[in-house]
Amino acid sequence: MEEGEQTYDFAVNNCLDMRKRQKILKSLICAQPWYKTPNNLHLWDPSSIDLVLISSTMGMLALPFLTQTKGFSAKIYATEATTRLGQLMMEDLVLMHNEFHHFFGSDSGSPQWMSWEELELLSPALRQVALGKDGTELGGWMPLYRSADVEDCVKKVQTLKYAEEAWYNGTLLIKAFSSGLEIGSCNWTINSPKRNIACISSSKFCSVNAMEFDYHALRGNDLILYSDFSSEGVLTNDEHDNNFSASTTYNSSTPSADNDDLILKECLLRNDESLEEREKLAFICSCVVDSVKAGGSVIIPLNQLGIVLQLLEQIPVYLESSAMKVPIYVISSVAAELLAFTNIIPEWLCKERQEKLFSGEPLFSHSELMKGEKLYVFPDVHSPDLLTNWQEPCIVFSPHWSLRLGPVVHLLLRWREDENSLLVLEDGLDTDMALLPFKPMAMKVLQCSFLSGIRLQKTQPLLEMLRPKEVLFPEDLREQIKFSGSHSFSVFYYAENETLGVPRSKDSVDLEIASNLATQFSWRKLDHDDVDITRLEGQLFIDHGKHQVLSGNKVSEMASRKKPLLHWGVPDVEKLLTVLSKMGVKGSVERCMSDAESGSDEIVHIHEPSKALIEVRATRTVISARDEQLASLIFEAIGNLTGGI
Repeated sequence: MEEGEQTYDFAVNNCLDMRKRQKILKSLICAQPWYKTPNNLHLWDPSSIDLVLISSTMGMLALPFLTQTKGFSAKIYATEATTRLGQLMMEDLVLMHNEFHHFFGSDSGSPQWMSWEELELLSPALRQVALGKDGTELGGWMPLYRSADVEDCVKKVQTLKYAEEAWYNGTLLIKAFSSGLEIGSCNWTINSPKRNIACISSSKFCSVNAMEFDYHALRGNDLILYSDFSSEGVLTNDEHDNNFSASTTYNSSTPSADNDDLILKECLLRNDESLEEREKLAFICSCVVDSVKAGGSVIIPLNQLGIVLQLLEQIPVYLESSAMKVPIYVISSVAAELLAFTNIIPEWLCKERQEKLFSGEPLFSHSELMKGEKLYVFPDVHSPDLLTNWQEPCIVFSPHWSLRLGPVVHLLLRWREDENSLLVLEDGLDTDMALLPFKPMAMKVLQCSFLSGIRLQKTQPLLEMLRPKEVLFPEDLREQIKFSGSHSFSVFYYAENETLGVPRSKDSVDLEIASNLATQFSWRKLDHDDVDITRLEGQLFIDHGKHQVLSGNKVSEMASRKKPLLHWGVPDVEKLLTVLSKMGVKGSVERCMSDAESGSDEIVHIHEPSKALIEVRATRTVISARDEQLASLIFEAIGNLTGGI
């Protein structure tokens, strides 16, 4: 009987523990969203950051976390399109949070799930998300910024047009060139007197909306910082199995104009990627049509603007070919502004879109669809106009792709039990976790992956064509791509939170000196070095990467003195006493040990004609005397024993 009671108690406790776990998991999913910043960001010294380059709209979303940090004063650069689109997305995110607070209230302090008692009850996978692999990342979670933070952040961004020159501190020339990923997304070139650098972010060679990847502008730089981490998620099965070697695709130690053309034709510009994307979009459109034919509705909370714009153009075509009239809704607080903005940024659009501008056609078809009452745009699900216009079945584009905020939450609660309805998600989202608050769920889920970077088999051919001297490559991709031994550049691997030293390409910079100053030089050769030195007085200017010394308006009195004013070297104290003795100055030497780095110090005590002290150290000589005339004599004696200008 006692054994049976123990078994019963164990079963009850296990059941209670399971219920508690489910309750905590439910509260975690439904709690006010917090955001995980890069590991140890809160430990960084923001004052050590000089320059921030934003390459994409998604990169803009995290910027307020950095700009609101105390001590941050770095210069921020982004393209005009990225800045505006990023601002709209940040404002939409803040408004969705405000709506969450309105309906569910705001949490005071840290969320309940961040307490250690509840963290211990989470599943291992979820606990790793919260704490990180080593359990030290809990401090990286932060609440969302406010609208005032967004406004302040955008004010700090210097926006650039396509290939526009921007000089940072008069030394670095910065330009942005299209990466082909999204409208406004870019790669960067940084030219300096000592080294030219190209920064490659996530890029696409073929794009239906954005201007194509302008890799020609990245050629001939000394160093390439390769930061396309999306390659981790776009490997094919063959690449996973074989630990892809770049040398199998392309191998050349002497690139030339001829094999550049071969690279472009056979590897880089193959249209297999665009064909694959078109096939995926066609499949999505067919699934959408099938759902609405069956009487179900469709929710599309995708975050890639380019994919959304293509679906907005293609779905109406599929509906029309099926003789169906189904309303398409775009529900977002910034949807109207965002769609309007895409029609006024031609410099960041592909050539086909630009040609429409010159022919007087709209750049995108959504404006015509709105006029034809096939597409409707509303700010939120509670809009009176939307409630008046609402019809089902329908197709809805709405945020947020995380399924935690925005109109998508209300729509999922409405249609989750309809087996004919469809939810379209992007790959990378944990659907089991994301859909947990909406279970039991009968609606279909279609999860699609879209190319968001350079495929690994194209990496080395691209780098060979760009012809850098050095390449900085992510450590995380070291095992996934094997560079051939015959490549024409050196490869260095960088990792998070580690400083990487890169060899200098130039030890010096050119200095332009005004001719009227150069004619006044009085050179003097150093005794122990094959170096000539002269004194120069002027004003140093650094502008547009050039270092110049120009003459000042006034000649300093110090420059007109004949005797040396600057000295170098360590005086020999015995010789110093001899020289001083001839001047009628008597003294004695005291030797003492100092720290290990500077070695021994020598102190000369002057007794006559008055008291004085001379401290001779490895890096400096200090004269201490009340009598100004005596100090001048000692200074003159030291000057006779050392070099000076």
